[in-house]
Amino acid sequence: MTMTSACRNLETQPAANAAARKQWSVAEAEALFEMPFMDLVFRAQQVHRENFDANAVQRSTLLSIKTGGCSEDCSYCSQSARYKTGLDRQQLMAVAEVVEKAKAAKAKGSSRFCMGAAWKGPKEREMETVLAMVREVKALGMETCVTLGMLKGDQAQQLKDAGLDYYNHNVDTAPEYYDKVITTHTLADRLDTIDQVRNAGINVCSGGIIGMGEGRSGRAGLLVQLANLDRPPESVPINNLVAIPGTPLAEAEKLDPFEFVRTIAAARIMMPTSFVRLSAGREQMSDEMQALCFMAGANSIFYGERLLTTDNPEADRDEKLFARLGLRPI
Repeated sequence: MTMTSACRNLETQPAANAAARKQWSVAEAEALFEMPFMDLVFRAQQVHRENFDANAVQRSTLLSIKTGGCSEDCSYCSQSARYKTGLDRQQLMAVAEVVEKAKAAKAKGSSRFCMGAAWKGPKEREMETVLAMVREVKALGMETCVTLGMLKGDQAQQLKDAGLDYYNHNVDTAPEYYDKVITTHTLADRLDTIDQVRNAGINVCSGGIIGMGEGRSGRAGLLVQLANLDRPPESVPINNLVAIPGTPLAEAEKLDPFEFVRTIAAARIMMPTSFVRLSAGREQMSDEMQALCFMAGANSIFYGERLLTTDNPEADRDEKLFARLGLRPI
């Protein structure tokens, strides 16, 4: 099937039928990207309205509970010990401090509190502290999420027993591009952790980063990989690369904003029942670009002034944008 014929076939199918497919090919995903922009966004909005309230957006807050000093070589990451990014290392936070941050996030309107630690994977002595954080934040009535790197043994079950709702572990990029971004662990390692999380009964939060030089076929491959998991992730964060000085991707060419919106729209069509989240890079987006992303099917954001180690739009700016667009928090 040629790219043109694949695109034509997708355009003539009802939106619901195209969205309901369980397996996607890269050619089919690329065909979505090749659609005229307005047609693609319209298709995505149709799929979105079939599965969600089109004017409701879920808000999460992400806190770095242990910063810097990671042994991995992820080319985009300011927290890798291999790169000189000027980031100050910080040890694992105290449980009481994390709970105070969660209370403040809830007061500002976040419904989910995400805790991230710069580890290849948690050690048992660290897990005890993280489990306490999960229990205390859950007791506040918030959804809980952690990203701790790769899990082993019964760690996923321990997190489930503590009340964890979501585990974030991004696949980052297309399989064919993975070793150009990360060499200290494999994509199979990441998928193994996702399987452990799923088997423990925890919701999966997994997405990727675009704008790392992967090209359109790489962006299509990323979405295919996510959509074709045994169950697509319940939450799909789409990150627009924030080029950090000192990292190998510091000079990466900025992604065309319309290409980012296309990626959001394709993610919505391919994973119709998943929350699609605007994640890293939102600080650099105009209000108009964010509005296009919401129209294309994004229905979750990270909310607050920091996103691990990078800036994020302040809550007041988001409140004003929500008011201008008539959006409601979930």
